[in-house]
Amino acid sequence: MFFVDRQTVADSSGKPAAAMTVIDMRLSTRRLRLSAICLLLSAFCALALGAQQQQPAQTSPPPSRPPVIDPKAQALLDKVIQVLGGPAFLQFKTTTTRGRTYAISDESTTGLAPYVSQVEYPDKRRFTYGTKKPVVLINNGDQAWEVDKYGLTHQQPEQVERWRITNRYGLENLLRVRVHEPGVLVQMGGVDFVDNLPAQIIEIIDARQVNIKLYLNRATSRPLRISYQVLNPKTQEQDEYADVYSDYRQIDGIETPMHVTRFVNDERVAETFRNAVKYGENYPPENFLPPTQ
Repeated sequence: MFFVDRQTVADSSGKPAAAMTVIDMRLSTRRLRLSAICLLLSAFCALALGAQQQQPAQTSPPPSRPPVIDPKAQALLDKVIQVLGGPAFLQFKTTTTRGRTYAISDESTTGLAPYVSQVEYPDKRRFTYGTKKPVVLINNGDQAWEVDKYGLTHQQPEQVERWRITNRYGLENLLRVRVHEPGVLVQMGGVDFVDNLPAQIIEIIDARQVNIKLYLNRATSRPLRISYQVLNPKTQEQDEYADVYSDYRQIDGIETPMHVTRFVNDERVAETFRNAVKYGENYPPENFLPPTQ
């Protein structure tokens, strides 16, 4: 408990004014101080807001660094491009192939079918396989559909992701797109053997930090193998892919592998034998869209 003393305040005539406690005087003084502080804060906020409005909009972050390519690796890449056809290899927009495709599990063939593949680079595909009731796989960027005898459906997520990965690091997109992207690192690797053929390796780390190895025939400079490691979101482990290219033939001025074998984690999972290839065909716009009902 505490006691309050009272004192009177006289006005100019000497007569006592209204009584005011010491606490009342102190409260009045505090209110004045708080009012002054609020005014100062309001003024500061107004100035800060005005300064913020006068400042130019923040610019987007600068782009990633340009590609870093070892001069020896660049010279070898230039040679590979020339071997594959030079401008003809760099400029074609579409590839149509026909042949046979095999699905393999535990080194045994689990499926065999004729196929027709239509690819528009960099990320569109229409793949038809089978005879009596063919299945059609359509990929258009991030969209993917499947058409079979039961109708139209979306491809399974694992199927879509497998296509994205293998298409991104396939021969054409690797040499024509990936090695020129900002943030890529390209350097000489060692030497190895692919199917008993001596190979020179070019090591690539792309903008997504994926490790890629390009194996080149030391005698001809043709690509023999492309291997790449990609994180599996389910297992949180690296899956190692490898595409092996062989049986090259020159078609429309372009060195074309007619035999492609795919491995995942050292297991052979697919094999494709091409018997016809055509570059530069024009496809209708609806070719990479789901059929209308």
